[in-house]
Amino acid sequence: MEVFLPFRVRLCVFHGRACARPGLNATFHGPHILFHQIKLWEEVTLSDMNTTFITIEQMEAATDALLENGKKVGADSWQQRVKNQTPHCKFGEEGICCRICSMGPCRITPKAPRGICGCDADGIVGRNYLRFTAGGAATHSDHGRSIAHTLYLAKDGGNYQVKDPEKLIRIAKEWDIETEGRDIYDIAHEVAETGLLEYGKPFGVQRFLKRAPEVRQEIWHREGIEPRAIDREVSQSLHMTHMGCSSLPEALIRQSLRTGLSDGWGGSMMGTEFSDVLFGTPKPVDTTANIGVMEKDMVNIIVHGHDPSLSEMIVFYAQDPEMVALAKEMGAKGINIAGVCCTANEVAMRHGIPMAGNFLQQENVVLTGACEAIVVDVQCIFPALGPLSKCFHTKFITTSPIAQMPDSDFIEFHEETAGENAKKIVEMAIRNFKNRKPELVNIPQLKTNATVGYSVEAIKKCLDGVTNSHVDEIGSTKPLIDCVKAGVLRGAVAMVGCNNPKVRPDTAHIELMKKLIANDIIVIVSGCSAQAAAKAGLLSKEAKELCGEGLKRVCELVDIPPILHMGSCVDISRMMILAADIAKDWGIDICQVPVLGCAPEWMSEKAVSIGNYVVATGIDTFLGVDPYTKGGPKVTGLLQGSIKDWIGANYTVELDIEKLGDKMIQRIEEKRAALGI
Repeated sequence: MEVFLPFRVRLCVFHGRACARPGLNATFHGPHILFHQIKLWEEVTLSDMNTTFITIEQMEAATDALLENGKKVGADSWQQRVKNQTPHCKFGEEGICCRICSMGPCRITPKAPRGICGCDADGIVGRNYLRFTAGGAATHSDHGRSIAHTLYLAKDGGNYQVKDPEKLIRIAKEWDIETEGRDIYDIAHEVAETGLLEYGKPFGVQRFLKRAPEVRQEIWHREGIEPRAIDREVSQSLHMTHMGCSSLPEALIRQSLRTGLSDGWGGSMMGTEFSDVLFGTPKPVDTTANIGVMEKDMVNIIVHGHDPSLSEMIVFYAQDPEMVALAKEMGAKGINIAGVCCTANEVAMRHGIPMAGNFLQQENVVLTGACEAIVVDVQCIFPALGPLSKCFHTKFITTSPIAQMPDSDFIEFHEETAGENAKKIVEMAIRNFKNRKPELVNIPQLKTNATVGYSVEAIKKCLDGVTNSHVDEIGSTKPLIDCVKAGVLRGAVAMVGCNNPKVRPDTAHIELMKKLIANDIIVIVSGCSAQAAAKAGLLSKEAKELCGEGLKRVCELVDIPPILHMGSCVDISRMMILAADIAKDWGIDICQVPVLGCAPEWMSEKAVSIGNYVVATGIDTFLGVDPYTKGGPKVTGLLQGSIKDWIGANYTVELDIEKLGDKMIQRIEEKRAALGI
């Protein structure tokens, strides 16, 4: 069936409506669509494709082989540790255990419905939820603070330089900082200092809030959740949850939303924007993914964590002719850098560095026996990497005072001495090549192609390519909006988050993505979700063959994959900017746009903070792991119900992934119906 796109472009196009791809189990009923279970891999075989798609079963088989490798040397694994920790504490899972003071710990039961202080289940659940949020907001925002500090130290000819002066000037003008006739580094230093003041300023709200539609800003103000200084929101959250302070669910949830917003529209947004200024705003670049990106005959250096200040320097010095020559002297053919977790996203989208895996694959890179060094900065790093590395020849190198771990080589990284630190680390890895044990080298041959680096700027540039510049506005999201209005695209889902052993790793991400794109819903991804897509081959442009006819045609005309890689977990702030721009271009509030958030395998405090700022931005968010609130019926009722009256969005929690996908599709159709499209 031919699909007509609503672009007014150089091509001949018309308004039309797309239907699902023939052969997929979808039924149309007038203007509404009932979607049933889609078993895509059964209906589209690998032989039908022009690229390689990797299944969950293939990835699991590779992991099993690596675990066998580990058994040879007595290595531990997260799989075994999960068994050791199962079953989990039921009080903890329901959020009804309180250890905030030393009168307890207190646990809520039918016989003991209140803690010693008198706090009930909802008060305890609400306080735990707020503390969860504060931990995540502090973590992401401290990342942003670190990047702001790096920007402040940038200088011409220094370790760090301004790579995107145009973006720097745009931010400066947005913040009313004078730019005319000034040196670019003077501007950078003032922007950085102004950003750093956002963490502790005594008055006012976060500067980036003005990027949201005015109606959304009014909602934040009306509901008393517009974030003030970032550190104030985190500090106040801890104060509110101290013994003898807040136990009212509504107050605790409001502060959770406010603290989340201080992250998403404050610390994380600064981390993203300032990283672009320093290292370049991402644009589409081809790379490879999965464990097979490791090279048997090369020095393999794995960068892992979240802060690009370190990984950028490692990448730079790995290309140093002196270091390459040393690697060859040690018997290697060269130096191979690959990434794990969000550091992988950072260097992939700016340099095309391969992505070895996401959160639950971090042990796998060591288990190959071919990892000379795993170099980490902050967040999501297993302490288990220390003892695991000692089972092999791998150097486990920690670099941040924030993330110091046993059994590691600690080389403290400073921006002022970044080049010296990075060169030392690269040289240590190279000299370790000779210590490999050939009998333990086992690199599963799983590798896919991926196109990554779709920043907001890059997405708009892609859309400009299908816009008639003589008629239409350039640099807007209107071509995308036209597709949604016409029904060619039904909507969009921002899929984010971690891996969690409570969910079969990567399965929820991959299966939901396949289901959504088959039903003409474009997906944008970040963090470990992005790497799940990459490992499966879903970030390749050939993945259009898995799409409904509407999305497939859009992919062909705009020359994009159906799943767009937007970066690391702090880069979910890019998704907020994109949603805000779509809403402003459409002339509606964000909560009206047929776009949803989804974190099907989330696990960290950061994810709770993210969820709160996504929902507070007006985006309904769907979770595949319970947020430890079911022990508090009022808290659950707020998060999954009545906060929609405050902010126009709420959470849906569904542990059955197939049902979660159905509910997302249904919600998108409800939003379309409300808009009359």
